[in-house]
This record gives sequence, C-alpha cells and structure tokens, in this order.
Amino acid sequence: MKQYSGFKLLIVDDHERNLFTLRTLVQQHMDVEILEATSGGQALDIALGQPDIDLIILDIQMPEMDGFQTASMLKIRKRTRDIPIIFLTAAFKSEVFQQKGYEVGAADYLLKPIDDNQLINKISTYFRLIEKERELNRELEKKVAERTAELAQANTHLENILNYMGEALLVLDPEGRITRANPAACQMLGYTEEALNNLSIGDVFEEQEDEQAGAFMGIWLEALIRVGAISKIEARFIARDGRRVPILFSRTAIKNAQSEITDIICIAKNMTGYVRDEQAEETGAVANDAP
Repeated sequence: MKQYSGFKLLIVDDHERNLFTLRTLVQQHMDVEILEATSGGQALDIALGQPDIDLIILDIQMPEMDGFQTASMLKIRKRTRDIPIIFLTAAFKSEVFQQKGYEVGAADYLLKPIDDNQLINKISTYFRLIEKERELNRELEKKVAERTAELAQANTHLENILNYMGEALLVLDPEGRITRANPAACQMLGYTEEALNNLSIGDVFEEQEDEQAGAFMGIWLEALIRVGAISKIEARFIARDGRRVPILFSRTAIKNAQSEITDIICIAKNMTGYVRDEQAEETGAVANDAP
C-alpha cells in the first residue's frame, strides 16, 4: 500500500530524463502529488504560487540560476523558508558542494547517480517527520482549544462572582488608577464603572490623618511590597455625592514572575449599618447611666 497521500513533492532538475526517473521512482512507492520544474526560476514560481509544498528535491548544477541561488531565494521568503530541501549533486563534487549547500539551508543530499533505496528512504524520513510535526501541532491546537474553553468558563464564573458579591471590589494599577469595579463598588460609591475607571483610588478614598496628600499610593505600595496583603483596615470611601461611607477593607498585591506588582485588589465591606448600631448602643448606654 502506497503511503503519504496528500503530500506535495517538488522536483527541480534541468534534464527531462532526470525528472522522469525521479518521478517514476517516487510514484512506485508513494501516493504523493509531484510537481516538476526545469529551472530555478520556475521552481520559485511554483513554490510561491503553490501552497503546502512539503519537500523539495533540487539539482545544484543548473544554468542561469543554480541550486544554491534557488535555495537562497526560497529561504529568504516567509512562505517557503521552512520547506526542507534535498540537494542533488554529482558524487565527484559532493565535498565541494555539501558545505556550501548547508550554508544556504540544505537539509540533506542525494548523490548522482541516484540510488533507488536511498532516494525513497530519505523522502520517507522527511515525510514521517512532517507527519509527526503535524500530529504534535494538532495535539497542541486541541490542548489550546480545551484550555481556552476552560479559561472562558472560569472567566464567566469569575464574572458571576464579581457581579453578585456583596462587597465592593476595585482593581488598581501600581499607580493607583482604577481599572475595574464591580457593581457593588459602583452602587456604594454612586459612580458607573466607566466613570470609576477614569479615577484614582485617592479620588474615592479618604486619606488618613497621618498620610500626606499625594503619598497615598506610595504608602500602600511600600506596605504591599513587604507583606503582599493587608486585611481588615477601617477606612472611609468618599461617594460621588460627598457622603463618607465607613468600610472595612483588604488590599492584596498581584505580582508577575519578576515579583513586580502589576495590580492591587481592594475589597471593601460597607460598615454603615454596624456604625449606626454601635452609635445606638452607645446612646442607650449613656441614657441608662443618666440619673
């Protein structure tokens, strides 16, 4: 049974008899599509105009444009640079030609007169390698597709969590600009997400008394570089209408492979109800203590 159906082989030789011999030998053993050229220029036209050529057998000694020149032209073109080239050369010139051939991109050599078994074995070897590469690429594409689907599902799940979580979530870049806000943050602050994405954290966060204006993110970054995460900090958001919203918040640094902070995740819980309850309890306690 003949192998390698669907493969394309380009044979280049300026002698019709050599083309016939090579074509006949290959067709006896393989079910491949054979393309023929009798000059370097014709070979370039075929290679550039015919997609998916898998292997080129190229005679070195040809008039006008020899095999070395043809190979060099093929290797500088993106479409043809990766096609393996097997050079044909006369045995008595093999040592002279081999080094030069490898310099211009030859993958292998065949010596004239052609040995039938050597020809078929070399072509089979390259076709098997191409088959293996295609199989690996298919497996890789399959894994990439599966991984992409998993990531899409995970992102959907994450989006659902962010959209329905009760706490406000803000994502900041290292300069303190808001790059993401979930619906709870938008509702708490009275902004749309688009509006929040034009602000910095200093625009919506009340600075502590011991923090100097403009040093806000520097203090945060310095702390996050040291410990990576800080939780359960009492602070206040400044809403769009000027309200001060008491919060209990945490901030976490996201770092890259070089341990550089790329994002800061802030999660804040609205403590307004708790503050009112505490104030009510304190008021009641004072009233009970009154004479």
